[in-house]
Amino acid sequence: MKVNQLAILQSIKMALRSIKGNKLRAILTMLGIIIGTSSVIVLVSIAQGSTQNVTNQINNLGTNLLTINTFGTDLSLTQDKIDKLSKINGVKAISPVVSGRVTVKKGKTSSQESLTGTNEAYETVRDTQVTAGRFISDLDVQSRSKIAVLGSDTASTLFGTDNPIGQTIQINGNSFEVVGVLKSKGSSMGQSGDDVVVTPLSTAERLTKTTSVNQIYLQGKNQNQMDVLMAEVQDAMSRMFPNKTDSYNVANQQDLMNTMSSVTQTMTMMLGGIAGISLLVGGIGIMNIMLVSVSERTKEIGIRKAIGAKRRDILWQFLIESVVLSCMGGIIGILFGLGVGKLLGSIMGMTVTFSTSVILMSFLFSLIVGVVFGVFPANKASKLNPIQALRYE
Repeated sequence: MKVNQLAILQSIKMALRSIKGNKLRAILTMLGIIIGTSSVIVLVSIAQGSTQNVTNQINNLGTNLLTINTFGTDLSLTQDKIDKLSKINGVKAISPVVSGRVTVKKGKTSSQESLTGTNEAYETVRDTQVTAGRFISDLDVQSRSKIAVLGSDTASTLFGTDNPIGQTIQINGNSFEVVGVLKSKGSSMGQSGDDVVVTPLSTAERLTKTTSVNQIYLQGKNQNQMDVLMAEVQDAMSRMFPNKTDSYNVANQQDLMNTMSSVTQTMTMMLGGIAGISLLVGGIGIMNIMLVSVSERTKEIGIRKAIGAKRRDILWQFLIESVVLSCMGGIIGILFGLGVGKLLGSIMGMTVTFSTSVILMSFLFSLIVGVVFGVFPANKASKLNPIQALRYE
């Protein structure tokens, strides 16, 4: 069915004239579409922002990362076991860790901080960077040097705006020289990465009064081979600790990433679906108003048919009016959604990620809603008998 472009343009003008003549009714009709479109954009953008935030937090842990944890002193990862793990094919770097809580003092300022005792490879494995000074070296581990690298928050707490490099602090009553300050990493998986003191592994063992290494970070050479590497590490651990598989754990960072991505994608789909329901409700509102409009303009339809208007002309007139309403509602909804999203992001500190594809999809959905729910009223109008329509009161 071909429709003259001039006739479509005329129908659009008539639709705009009708909307202008009934502003309040048009606004109320578009309200459902506006709310639906803006809800889709805001909710999906928040969900996508959360996904990006979680991904960034996991990436802050390091790249191509395996984490080995043992439970209990009888499963301590001694140096010879660490050396065996480092020789596994596909291992790029390995970093044993001793953790604890320590009291750190500078003058009259004192605070409780997380202690991380490790080696030089930790900087690469955990994607850690220093903004001032240097990181610890393997020579520091061998010589049991009393040096410390401070997290950005720890440095601010103890020194304020002063330069901490070369200055001395007290860790559990022992004097340590500050040799570096870490770049801020923010919170990762609910824990701050900036309230920390990093010392050589051998020095941390003295501070925590333990020689048991119960955690190792292991970096793989190839991201695509992490599953293979994980299987080899698990095999090596089972040989080192036979019949004790319940006493240690090997975790793959990519598995955590995949799990979190799956959860956030499901959440995004649920939020988008919930918001999409309001668009359908808005479409029902359009259909109701258009049916009322057909009843009110029955005589007008009769006159148009009497002077030669064809059924398709009437059909297109009301269908285009429905589409114009939904399009205007969709555009206003997009603008409103972008505004609300940015407002939430600035006021509540939420990560909101706008997607062009989501915006286009929400607009197209509002357009489809206008077409689908406008067909029935338009079809009803086009089928009116001109004589009966002229007699309609």
